[in-house]
Amino acid sequence: MPDIIFLILVIVIVLLLWLMIYDTNRFVTITYTVEDKRLKKDFRAVVLADLHNKSFGKDNEALISTIEALKPEMIFVAGDLLTAKPGADFRVAIDLMRKLSTKYPVYYGNGNHEYRAGLYPEKYGDLYVDYMGQLKELGIYPLINTSKVLEDYGVCVYGLEIDRKYYKRFRSPMMPTEYLEETLGAGEANQYKIVLAHHPDYFENYAAWGADLVLSGHVHGGMVRIPFWGKGVVSPNVSFFPKYDGGSFRQGNSRMLLSRGLGTHTIPVRLFNPGELICIDFKRVQ
Repeated sequence: MPDIIFLILVIVIVLLLWLMIYDTNRFVTITYTVEDKRLKKDFRAVVLADLHNKSFGKDNEALISTIEALKPEMIFVAGDLLTAKPGADFRVAIDLMRKLSTKYPVYYGNGNHEYRAGLYPEKYGDLYVDYMGQLKELGIYPLINTSKVLEDYGVCVYGLEIDRKYYKRFRSPMMPTEYLEETLGAGEANQYKIVLAHHPDYFENYAAWGADLVLSGHVHGGMVRIPFWGKGVVSPNVSFFPKYDGGSFRQGNSRMLLSRGLGTHTIPVRLFNPGELICIDFKRVQ
């Protein structure tokens, strides 16, 4: 009997390891539909989040071909295409942006890794300056607490970069109600407001500000998801079974689409939780 139990344990461990490797190196596409009367026309967008320099196939050919097959009109970035490490190489992220920006307009919101690289140059050197410089050479200007009106679509896109204190480990500090208006200003009342807000834990604050659609990432789907229950196990700030781990959430008239991300960093683990590419069909309604 002990031998049988040991054999079963070995088989289970091998299967879990195989699944972990498999899930860490693949992604799925999730499509959502968003409807609003303020939209001036129908359009499709793709959301990228938490790539962390991951490449799916040579030169990210699998990811790029999937995006091309979806035929989006624009790309939204919800942060962390690179990983902030001293001496880190961001060529994978820049190469992806180069190939996509020749075909689609890219609206880029920073994540905590872009933010951190710029905040601590003494640690990360020229990482932030070089990365932002190369993005601008491609015609991509990250929205850092500013906005871009897409007049033809009836949309205003905001890029929110919150202070480092809101990325604490083990807890999410309370965000004052006035913080977002002080940071982003008042929202455009007559346009559909899309907020690229990397950190999902403050969805209630984004909703109270007036965001119609929030696009977030950061949590990586909880790294490991519990089969059948579908719940993520842990968030980057070491919160177990986080409330916001991936999927669609609503708060009043606001909606958040939370990407489970595409890559990994530090602990390269994905289990029952493949990478995720989000596709959004925006529909104008009367």
